[in-house]
Amino acid sequence: MPERSRLRLGDLAPGRAVSGIVTDSDATVVAVRMFGPTAAQVTYRRPDGTVEERILYEEDADRLAEVDPGAASGGFDAAPGLFRLAAEALRIRMAARGDAMLAVSTSLLDPLPHQIQAVYNELLPRTPLRFLLADDPGAGKTIMAGLYIKELALRGDLERCLIVTPGGLVEQWQDELLEKFGLDFTLLTRQLTDATIDGNVFDRHPRLIARMDALARSEDLQRLLGESGWDLVGLGQVHSPVACLFDRGVV
Repeated sequence: MPERSRLRLGDLAPGRAVSGIVTDSDATVVAVRMFGPTAAQVTYRRPDGTVEERILYEEDADRLAEVDPGAASGGFDAAPGLFRLAAEALRIRMAARGDAMLAVSTSLLDPLPHQIQAVYNELLPRTPLRFLLADDPGAGKTIMAGLYIKELALRGDLERCLIVTPGGLVEQWQDELLEKFGLDFTLLTRQLTDATIDGNVFDRHPRLIARMDALARSEDLQRLLGESGWDLVGLGQVHSPVACLFDRGVV
């Protein structure tokens, strides 16, 4: 840390880097106007470039100290480990801009050409989206759904997602989304609903898989569902064993 020497109000001058003018950072003095020996109107620049102004009095001088100018303008003395952590977080957040199919390269699968065509050429370009994905049994509709969900999440476009599917398939959806895509979904069960005594169970869990029959038979769940908002709702195997309906932009 640079050594800091105490200052008086009369010592303030343009270009000086000073701590104590503001409480949350050092600042560089831009201009000073004295009002006698006990008050000064100081114009200063924060490290982010913002220029502000305040009046300092004699009692404020006790916390004023001069610092190395490089420290006030954002030097290179920060902890390197923290800088690397911040840079890595930014890289991950921006990764989708450099890899158009990031979900493919970060998942445990080798998608087939028709799956890539459906997700990247048909589903992703459309927003808002209501899309019926129909194909033969075994064509990999769950794979396409997982790619679509993960790609949206990696791009920062999806936080809340609901999958509604027949009861016999809820665990299959949960397992495949977790094992192949690393997407952790919670099953909507009676125990989960009963445990949420204060609030909306749909609001508490941003990624849910629900049984179609459970929602159809419960007016309470339908009411709670109507009060919640989602970035994406997927209805698995709707009206047919070979279809999956997506609704993106649900509010």
